[in-house]
Amino acid sequence: MYSLLYFLLINCLACSKTQVAVEPFNFKSYSIEGVQDNFNYFDASLQPTITIGFSSTIDPLSIDQVVHLSTGGSLVPIQVSLFNNDSNLRIQPKVLLQSFTKYGFEITNQLKSKKGALLSSSIQSSFVTRLDTTAKFNRISDEALLDLIQKQTFKYFWDFGHPVSGLSRERNTSGDIVTSGGSGFGVQSILVGIKRGFITRQQGLDRLTTIVDFLKNKTKRYHGVFPHWLNGATGETIPFSPKDDGGDIVETSYLVAGLLTAKEFFNGQSTGEINLRKIITEIWETVEWDWHIKSPDSVLYWHWSPKYNWEMNHELRGWNEALITYILAAASPTHPITKAIYDKGWARNGAMKNGKSFYGINLPLGPDFGGPLFFSHYSFLGIDPRNLKDSYADYWTQEVNHTKINYEYCKANPKKFYGYSASCWGLTASDTRTGYDAHSPTNDHGVITPTAALSSLPYTPDASMAALRYFYYTLGDKLFKEYGLVDAFNLSENWFASSFLAIDQGPIIIMIEDYRSGMIWDYTMKNTDIRAGLTKLGFSY
Repeated sequence: MYSLLYFLLINCLACSKTQVAVEPFNFKSYSIEGVQDNFNYFDASLQPTITIGFSSTIDPLSIDQVVHLSTGGSLVPIQVSLFNNDSNLRIQPKVLLQSFTKYGFEITNQLKSKKGALLSSSIQSSFVTRLDTTAKFNRISDEALLDLIQKQTFKYFWDFGHPVSGLSRERNTSGDIVTSGGSGFGVQSILVGIKRGFITRQQGLDRLTTIVDFLKNKTKRYHGVFPHWLNGATGETIPFSPKDDGGDIVETSYLVAGLLTAKEFFNGQSTGEINLRKIITEIWETVEWDWHIKSPDSVLYWHWSPKYNWEMNHELRGWNEALITYILAAASPTHPITKAIYDKGWARNGAMKNGKSFYGINLPLGPDFGGPLFFSHYSFLGIDPRNLKDSYADYWTQEVNHTKINYEYCKANPKKFYGYSASCWGLTASDTRTGYDAHSPTNDHGVITPTAALSSLPYTPDASMAALRYFYYTLGDKLFKEYGLVDAFNLSENWFASSFLAIDQGPIIIMIEDYRSGMIWDYTMKNTDIRAGLTKLGFSY
């Protein structure tokens, strides 16, 4: 018996000694396409090589079922080989991978060394394959491309216009929610659609008659001012935020500007066109712009609510997208504001001036680097900036230089976002992967918004056309959809929006047309009230 116990004890000690002697099996190095230790690699080839180094010789029989390459939950066939005395793995897909697609790579901790030790921890990484830069569509002339973009984008306002009111939905998932400001852009887009032959003049007249009848007879207004959002079937207000449940003077200005452009465009003597002009005049003259002053020597305020009064407390001070609001408020034949309100409130007695240079380009007005590009779009869809001047600025210089600064910033790409270039640029407000944001050089998260560059075509024609070609030919399989180019994308996050927004789609159609023919500028500037308002505020034009 003592002999048996002695034998068992010796064997237990031997086993214990053997277990202690097994060397740890650890990961030592990782590289993809020769780049060391980048576990979130961008711009990989379509058949990249991944190499992994380990602290011990690998047991080749343990490799199966522990090395995985996948995308979207599907495994990709791979070939695996050993080298460097079997202490390194070389992994390569057996097939060409999809372009600009994220792949996950994993080696589980079931991989063994030849001495039987399990890998101390699993290895996980990811990479994104490089962008396919071949043309996704047949090359056409630039003029044909502009036609195509305008026509496809026009469908948002025509095919997707609300079936009851004809107004423009906030976005492609909005159901009955229509937007007053975006509907103003939609009205001007319909005029472009007539000019370009997408619809007939009579079709456009019929749709606009539906719109103005709804605005006059069904839409709830607040001292003549429209809400930001309303129900396109009933006309009832839909709060934009908890206390934004009443009048929105800025959104109203975009809507009224569009209607005044339509009033000049439909200048015929048919009963339908005369009636359209009459209703537009009634809507225009019942807007109480002076109500939004709040006090006689104050500034215009953005919001008023019968429930919350002035609690939003958002003053309209320049420089931003609301110049058109002050122009129309001064132009009103029934409820005007004074020039003093413009000078003290909007211009802040000159404090809206900037005067600094960015990338060697002088910026007359506004925040450093100019802010998001919609500052240079919304007021100037109809107001012609080409010869517009007052004591504060030359507005053509302002819009051109603001756009050039935005372009130069994206080219310089100080935050090193993937994809920014002379052909891929434009920062403005749009959707993001996690919500909505106003992108600019001082608020840059890698999101490029097509409307930024395309709506800047009058200001930077060469750079904007280069962007359009890139968006359509290079990224078109991901960007060009049912209603034109999707709202935004972030190449650094491999994210492309599925959304379309009225306030982003409209300026694309309109500003392209202003670049091509000046049509919306010309008709808007024919309006005698608008011209009187500009003169009253001290503008030359």
